[in-house]
Amino acid sequence: MIDIERHGVCAVIRFNRPDALNALNANGLNTLEDALQQISKSDARALILTGAGDRAFCAGADINELGPRTADQVGSASRRGQAIGLRIEDLPFPSIALWNGYALGGGLELSLACTFRLATPNAMVGFPEIKLGICTGWGGTQRLPRLIPLQAALDLLMSGRLIDATMAKEIGLVHSITDGDPMSAALEFAKQFTSNSLPAMGLVREAVLRANEQNLESGFRTETDLSTLSYQLEDSAEGVAAFLGKRKPNFQDR
Repeated sequence: MIDIERHGVCAVIRFNRPDALNALNANGLNTLEDALQQISKSDARALILTGAGDRAFCAGADINELGPRTADQVGSASRRGQAIGLRIEDLPFPSIALWNGYALGGGLELSLACTFRLATPNAMVGFPEIKLGICTGWGGTQRLPRLIPLQAALDLLMSGRLIDATMAKEIGLVHSITDGDPMSAALEFAKQFTSNSLPAMGLVREAVLRANEQNLESGFRTETDLSTLSYQLEDSAEGVAAFLGKRKPNFQDR
């Protein structure tokens, strides 16, 4: 149901239920949590999330498990999906969602926790929950308006309509549309980050994410604090020395 692969320093998590558009049931969520835990402690320097086959990235929660539930059960399921998204967001290296077909509901919400999103030309994405009279619950209402304009976020969440890869790129939801073999394109995209200092990239990402929560003056203070921290890294000394010595840096992630 969840496959883990390694391509050099890049880890791949593949949702593997193509007959169900790679939807996640309770067992799949358990396996996904275990996979993320395993990869976070490995020597990987990037993660790609994608789906098996060419029809879907992930169609979200398994529709067969969306029957009558108590308020406590619904709340617990929502908090669990949000927690998995936070685990993706808190990985010590960049994460890339590769939409290879449908990315719907909870599957799309999990991809919003990734650092970047790539799409195949046949990708279709959206939040169909509203068609069932349901509000999204795995972080979509909070992450989407932090990534795209508010009106575009409200449109997708309240209409339930699906948009294609071209439209997703136009509104800033996806970084690029792949050309040729999708996995090769994703691995090539990941390569530009894997030789950088992980703690330095982490500080950059923290500063950018906190920009959504602060006014400009507070953001400047955050940037100064995190920039100061970066200069205390051993990697910063190595980076400057490598630049002056006209060689590639050998970062040690400390």
